[in-house]
Amino acid sequence: MSPFIPSYSTAMKATFLDAKGEETPLIMGCYGIGVNRIAAAAVEACHDANGIIWPLSLAPYQVALVVLQPQSAEVMSRAESIERSLIEAGIEVLTDDREQRPGVKFKDVDLIGIPYRVVVGERGLKDGTIEVKWRTEGQSRRIAAESASAAIIAEIKGEQARLKSELGKRIEARLAARGVS
Repeated sequence: MSPFIPSYSTAMKATFLDAKGEETPLIMGCYGIGVNRIAAAAVEACHDANGIIWPLSLAPYQVALVVLQPQSAEVMSRAESIERSLIEAGIEVLTDDREQRPGVKFKDVDLIGIPYRVVVGERGLKDGTIEVKWRTEGQSRRIAAESASAAIIAEIKGEQARLKSELGKRIEARLAARGVS
């Protein structure tokens, strides 16, 4: 809490009677809800045993692009193509192209809490697929590698639109409950 100097109270004639019966200006304060408090509240409200689950609207990145076998030119080419398409669509992407085991990468992505995970690897590309998963889902899904960028963009943008619509409905309901149209 940040106390204000009494000049604000004096200007508004906001006073009280002290123990001596004398008029005294109130000591006002300001309780700011800054970025740190918002982030802390989100982490407390949105987590599980594996880590943070960032809401899509607050996430530092909307998509984690996990590259398995980054030494493979085919895998890196597909991953870079997806990354470019997502960035061009205004979606923030964190690409993990470290030389680590898949389990380590998946655990790190869950711990960080990025809402949507995209996995590009040799095995999937041989089948013509990549793997996608929302952080809140238990199982991953396979989608066609050829149309992956468009499908991912559509899914992220669709979820953003759904959240925006839901928020609008909540605001309208609160205003209606207060008799405001």
